[in-house]
Amino acid sequence: MIDLTSKQPGFLGVESARKGVGIIVSYWSDIASIKAWKANAEHQEAQSKDRQEWYTNFRVRITKVEREYGI
Repeated sequence: MIDLTSKQPGFLGVESARKGVGIIVSYWSDIASIKAWKANAEHQEAQSKDRQEWYTNFRVRITKVEREYGI
């Protein structure tokens, strides 16, 4: 999915972590790009398969990153 995601218009990047709970965060340039990714047929098929085989529940959060900084 990461390869497909990275080819989508408006895609900025992705981060993931897996230790007890799997977390994947994808970054997009705007809400229209997020909606287009949600509507992508391959993405929908993968989500359906994931729900059936791997996840009993999941959560989607759409947020706006105002700034990022670190050392």
